[in-house]
Amino acid sequence: MPGRQELPSTLQRSPEKAQRTWIEAHDSAVETYGEGRRAHQTAFAALKHTFEKVGDHWEPKSRKGPSDKQASRGAGQRATKTAGGVDANASKEHLYERARQLDIPGRSSMSKKDLVDALQKASGRQSAKARKSRS
Repeated sequence: MPGRQELPSTLQRSPEKAQRTWIEAHDSAVETYGEGRRAHQTAFAALKHTFEKVGDHWEPKSRKGPSDKQASRGAGQRATKTAGGVDANASKEHLYERARQLDIPGRSSMSKKDLVDALQKASGRQSAKARKSRS
C-alpha cells in the first residue's frame, strides 16, 4: 500500500481517520494518475474536506466541505494558492479560536485573511519543529 509508506509526518501525528482518508485518496489517485505530486495533491484535497491543519497535525472539521479555493477545484484544473490545510472557508470566529489555541499574538486585531495567513505560518513552524525533533 504506497500511501501508508508515504504518509506525511503531519498525518502521522493525526487521528487514524485522517490517515485513512489520505491513504485511500492517495492510493486511488496513484491508480489514476501514477505516483507523484498529483497523487499527493489529490489526497490532501480529499483530506481538507473533513480535516483542517492545526499546528503540527490535522483535526476534524465541524462541517464538511473544501477548506480553500484549491481544494474545491476539480481534478486536472490549474493549481491555485492553498491555505496549507487551514480552513480558509471557516468563520472568522473559528479562525480566531484556532489562533487563540496556537497562541498567535495580535489575533484580536487581525482580519480573516490575516488570521488564515498567521495560522498557516504557525502551523508550518510547528510542523517543521516537530519534524526536526524527530530526526
